Amino acid sequence: MAAAKQARTVWERVRAYALGLPGAVEEFPWGDDAVAKVNKKVFVFLGVSDGTHPLRVTVKLTAGESHAHALTAPGAQPAGYGLGKAGWVLIPLEEKGAPAADLVCDWVEESYRAIATKRLIAELDTMPRR
Repeated sequence: MAAAKQARTVWERVRAYALGLPGAVEEFPWGDDAVAKVNKKVFVFLGVSDGTHPLRVTVKLTAGESHAHALTAPGAQPAGYGLGKAGWVLIPLEEKGAPAADLVCDWVEESYRAIATKRLIAELDTMPRR
């Protein structure tokens, strides 16, 4: 039970961070399955948070080092539906040894930077670090 509570805390922090990025919006294109978008493009799949599915996030990591690192997280795998071929990684948050919120937020930021405009990235660069 403690793992689920810790996963919820990590997920909530990651969600808040993602939605605090310049121009970010939350949408639910597939019912209860939440995503964060910038410029009408998804930069993080937040999944379902109502307890019907394990908590997880999916981010696009194009830098080889961070992509490889993310895949070492317990239970992590290339995202389905062919997204894994484009660098998307599904990261379970309820697994024993799951990554800490700060690291997942770093991955969310990398995914955001791959999609956001130069103006939004410049705005992000002026914001205080978390």
